[in-house]
Amino acid sequence: MPRPHPADVEVTVAPEGKALSAMLEAGEIDALFTANVPQCVLDGTPHVRRLFPDFEPVERDYHRRTGIFPIMHTVAVRRDLLDAHPELAWPIYQGFLDAKEDAADFYRRGRRLYQAPTMVPWATTVVERNRDEFPEDWWPYGVAANRTTIDAFLRYHHEQGLSSRRFTVEEIFAPALLGT
Repeated sequence: MPRPHPADVEVTVAPEGKALSAMLEAGEIDALFTANVPQCVLDGTPHVRRLFPDFEPVERDYHRRTGIFPIMHTVAVRRDLLDAHPELAWPIYQGFLDAKEDAADFYRRGRRLYQAPTMVPWATTVVERNRDEFPEDWWPYGVAANRTTIDAFLRYHHEQGLSSRRFTVEEIFAPALLGT
């Protein structure tokens, strides 16, 4: 798949079969931006560290100031498929909403002191802190609840040369879901 990038940025594809974490640990790459913690960091490799060691307060402060909490995933459907069957957008969206609610309910039910389903010390405290910061929904779905974040993403995408023009929310979402 083509991966557009600014002309003044050199991009090299990782060699086939090479793991980015191993490349980072070996010094073959200088940095890695990922939602997943690289294995070498999990293993405590001494010469690899997080850019922001105390990232949680930094991220919480950013969220409080901007209202933006990074979106993690998106669901994509081919435009030609939605053009031919526009009624598909809503049941797909609803299916993901239902799955998210089931997962959230799993955590709500298991939120007893020291009996969180993850067996993480102080997990209940983190849940409480998150409830204070995200009172309604930690992972809101839909366009309206994510408009600020999506607009910022589209702005950054264009400013960083990843798209030739500034797209709008209305251009990238199925019309049936714009009211969500």
